[in-house]
Amino acid sequence: MITSTRRVSPDKSEVRIAFSLDDTSDVKDVKDLTQTFPDLEQRLQPVLPCVSLKESVQVYKEHCRMAKEFHQVKHEISVLEDHKRKLLAELVEDEKVGAEIARLKEEFRRLTEENRNLVTVHNERAQQLESLCRSNGTTQDSS
Repeated sequence: MITSTRRVSPDKSEVRIAFSLDDTSDVKDVKDLTQTFPDLEQRLQPVLPCVSLKESVQVYKEHCRMAKEFHQVKHEISVLEDHKRKLLAELVEDEKVGAEIARLKEEFRRLTEENRNLVTVHNERAQQLESLCRSNGTTQDSS
């Protein structure tokens, strides 16, 4: 156990700080703590803690936790970007299909109108033929 006593200022009383180098309850085994984060820039990699300082180990653990969280978020972003690319490809395909459907509807409308006109002309010509046949039949009967 190490104890340190200091005076903060002449009018203040003593401040006593005590800590133990033997208290490693929070530090299990440094080898268990050593972790690498390959997708993290070198300058952002957690630095191994000073095992004798509990605060250093806590900071290291927090840094590792944040690095893991960063890795998870980065992975989620990657998955979401892939999903976004797939959805955009589907959207482009849907737009192509929609344009094709619109073109086919317009062609159907045009052909339907053309069919109506042709049926009308056919009916008119059939009536003209019938009337010509009748008038030609009456002319032949009279001769």
